[in-house]
Amino acid sequence: MDVDQDPRKRLYFADGRRKVDYVLVYHYRKRSFVRGSPSQHRLSTISNGSYPLGVEEKDPVGGKDEPVEVVVDVGPPDPADGEKIMIREEFEGNLKDAGLEIERDKENKTHGQAFIRLHAPWQVLSREAEFLKIKVPTKKSYELREEKGLAATMNELWRKLNQPFQPKVPHQEQEHSRTKFLSHCFSRDKLHLYNINSKDTFFDNATRSRIVYEILRRTACARTCQTMGISTLIANGVYDSAFPLHDGDFHPTGQAEAKNDRQLLHDEWARYGAFYKYQPVDLIRKYFGEKIGLYFAWLGVYTQLLMPASVVGIIVFFYGWATVETNIPSQEMCDEDQNFTMCPLCDRACDYWHLSTACGTARASHLFDNPATVFFAIFMSLWAAMFLEHWKRRQISLNYSWDLTGMEEEEEHPRPKYETILLQKRQSKKKNKKNKNEPERVVDESGELGKDKWRQRLLSAMAAGNPTGHEKLTWRDRLPGYFINISSILFMFGVTCSAVFSVIIYRITISALMAMSPDPEVKSNVRVTVTATAVIINLVVILILDEIYGMVAAWLTELEIPKTETNFEERLILKAFLLKFMNAYAPIFYVAFFKGRFAGRPGDYVYVFNDYRMEECAPGGCLIELCIQLSIIMLGKQLIQNNIFEIGIPKLKKLCRTLKDKERDPKEIVEQPGRRQQWHLDYDLEPFDGLTPEYMEMIIQFGFVSLFVASFPLAPLFALLNNIIEIRLDAKKFVTELRRPDAVRAKDIGIWYNILSGLGKFSVIINAFVISFTSDFIPRLVYQYIYSETGTMHGFINHTLSYFNVSNFKPGTVPSISSLGKDITVCRYKDYREPPWSTEAYQFSKQYWSVLAARLGFVILFQNLVITMSMLVAWVIPDVPKNISEQLKKEKTLLVDVFLNEEKEKLQLIQSLFSKDLTKDQQDEVQVSDQTSLPLQETHPGPVLSAASPGSTAPRTRPRAASFSQFTRQMSMSPRSDITQHTAV
Repeated sequence: MDVDQDPRKRLYFADGRRKVDYVLVYHYRKRSFVRGSPSQHRLSTISNGSYPLGVEEKDPVGGKDEPVEVVVDVGPPDPADGEKIMIREEFEGNLKDAGLEIERDKENKTHGQAFIRLHAPWQVLSREAEFLKIKVPTKKSYELREEKGLAATMNELWRKLNQPFQPKVPHQEQEHSRTKFLSHCFSRDKLHLYNINSKDTFFDNATRSRIVYEILRRTACARTCQTMGISTLIANGVYDSAFPLHDGDFHPTGQAEAKNDRQLLHDEWARYGAFYKYQPVDLIRKYFGEKIGLYFAWLGVYTQLLMPASVVGIIVFFYGWATVETNIPSQEMCDEDQNFTMCPLCDRACDYWHLSTACGTARASHLFDNPATVFFAIFMSLWAAMFLEHWKRRQISLNYSWDLTGMEEEEEHPRPKYETILLQKRQSKKKNKKNKNEPERVVDESGELGKDKWRQRLLSAMAAGNPTGHEKLTWRDRLPGYFINISSILFMFGVTCSAVFSVIIYRITISALMAMSPDPEVKSNVRVTVTATAVIINLVVILILDEIYGMVAAWLTELEIPKTETNFEERLILKAFLLKFMNAYAPIFYVAFFKGRFAGRPGDYVYVFNDYRMEECAPGGCLIELCIQLSIIMLGKQLIQNNIFEIGIPKLKKLCRTLKDKERDPKEIVEQPGRRQQWHLDYDLEPFDGLTPEYMEMIIQFGFVSLFVASFPLAPLFALLNNIIEIRLDAKKFVTELRRPDAVRAKDIGIWYNILSGLGKFSVIINAFVISFTSDFIPRLVYQYIYSETGTMHGFINHTLSYFNVSNFKPGTVPSISSLGKDITVCRYKDYREPPWSTEAYQFSKQYWSVLAARLGFVILFQNLVITMSMLVAWVIPDVPKNISEQLKKEKTLLVDVFLNEEKEKLQLIQSLFSKDLTKDQQDEVQVSDQTSLPLQETHPGPVLSAASPGSTAPRTRPRAASFSQFTRQMSMSPRSDITQHTAV
């Protein structure tokens, strides 16, 4: 076998026939080595293997034997390594008992990694497939109903338009043909129902590796370590890793028909040049399993539905840009003739200023604060509901096409940490019980104590065979972990709020310092500079805390001691989401709902540390600052964290591994001859850490798109551009940079759907408050329809500005130097308060309470309207597509017909066999009676006895018994022995 000539052979055992379904890796270390003979082959096959040992290897060039260095194992360097060797021996022996075939490398180095290859023969595959209830296609097929009329024409037109965007995957047209094969759970008793052309290829590689992983997960080591499963052994350091193999190299080698699945995924999916194509979701599922296939299918649906949202957002943005010249409030703010003299923005150092200097801010605010944004907020709330409903339909369609309908929840084995804590609890309880209840015994000469010791050891060994028993961890065992969880999460919330408050202090101090600058340009750009730098600082803090919170969430979840991996994953997701959600959105929530609300008024400002005034919103409102905050955090987080980190960190890890390998002593490393095998190449790749980081990125982005979309209509567009890159980036990572994950079955995306649904409902409330309290939409409506004399927006700016008598400033807060002159007696500030000449000076005016009532009324109206419309959308769109429900009913009927026909054929076969045996029995009786009558005629020349005469009962009994035994023997030798033996009895 030449490995270099056929790369596919790198996926097989040394005999080139048995496929490597799974690989185990462990680290070993030898203590000395000697010179030896090359007669020992570098491969040894055990556990049902038949590869001969002791085959001499020749030099491929010269054909001569050359002495090589053979390592002699003189004992492990420490007891821990010896214990691991014993555990591995027991575990691999149990794998052999389960039917797996094992091939291992000779440990011909002083230290290094040893690879154990596992192969599942047909008997094991068929047995486990039946246990796992894996659905496979049968020979029975039916034709799907063809659409006619206008629907058929439209579907054909849509198919032709989509043809350039479809990935070029061989046999894809056959998968989407009108012929559908029925699927049924695999059963060894019904092999005739399945189209088994080859037992080696009947189960694909992902299914084979999944079957082997199930065996690895439930195989126990009761004798040496009382643990169960490969996960526990990896956690305890017995093995370094365990993974299935990729289907060869991902670089293309020939035509499309000769490409393996990994090469097809690389060419049609994991390239940036294929960004315009649909994802080959069926091939992704076939190669990586249903769980990863569902993630990329969900990401594809989300990205597709971002397209209409992006189009509407662009229209809203251009509407604001087109109407900015005709917007009356912006014109009034930019009108220098109106000459609104505003109160100073800070104490002492800041001067009075004219409102017309904030003209640019007002014009920019109108781009995002216009009547169209209200429509866009309603649209995006309905869009979120439609997205969830569309995904449910898509998910059910995938469940049907992937044969996941009716899938039962599989029983999960406990996690290694859970088993360890449970074992410690059992040992502690046993020790306490022994110390408490063991009576004092006197040792006599008859050796009774020795018998008790032997009996105790026997009972302990019997108990070790069932390590878990009926015990489990209770809430008392988890109470310390729960307490630490709650306190730590509250502490992390405090850290996030402290970070936001620190940035607020930065903004206040920098604003005051820049206001003292003598440079007029610095003074004019105070707001832009402070806002931009503060948002960048916020972004850096968010990125740092995100990494910290991810590690903290994993640590806190371990303290809860979840029993299964599913419980662990759900709790980890919930904690990580809460912490990262708080981290990402806390600065945005501050700008949207708190900034400027508690700043006070001139003459009665709120101070921080008795020196710095709380910051206020810009003259155009806080919505423009919210837009800047949201856009920079969203774009920066997507660009840096989601893309640069995903590209850069794996490259750095790979570089570190390369440098570490170069630092090793080359004399201690003996490279294996020939080309590196596939398991060596896959071991160099990064291990798969789960889909939680991938989902978390998209969920946080979904929050940016839906929660504050009223302040930033271009958010869906930037999310769409990011996701187009994200899909190909994730695909490239899965195909080229990660080890092949285990094929995990899943019917849905799990807890992520509940989080999406919660965000969709929460977004309705947030957008209602953003429109009501952050934007000026409600004050403009109230003014136009209640207070405006002409029914227009003329005079709106003057209506929103209150008066303040400068003589009421506190001492030390009046501007030290004023460029506007000393004749200023009144300045204006944005608020609804009574003027100084009123009897209730500086108290909230009637206009304030009118606007507040209108804002609260709009919140209630908006929420009820949008939620009602969302419920209507969910009710109108059925969860199960009509064609899927019809096909499910049809397949159920056809399967019943198949099994009924099979039972009829069995009955007919039994009846025909029984009738044939009866006729043959009668013929045998006649022949036997004829043969027995001939000797009687020769020896007794008297009259011949007829077969019906009473005197012939003796010779008739023996042929009848012989015939019945022959009948039962023939029935037992027939192919359907289980049925015929039952009939014979």
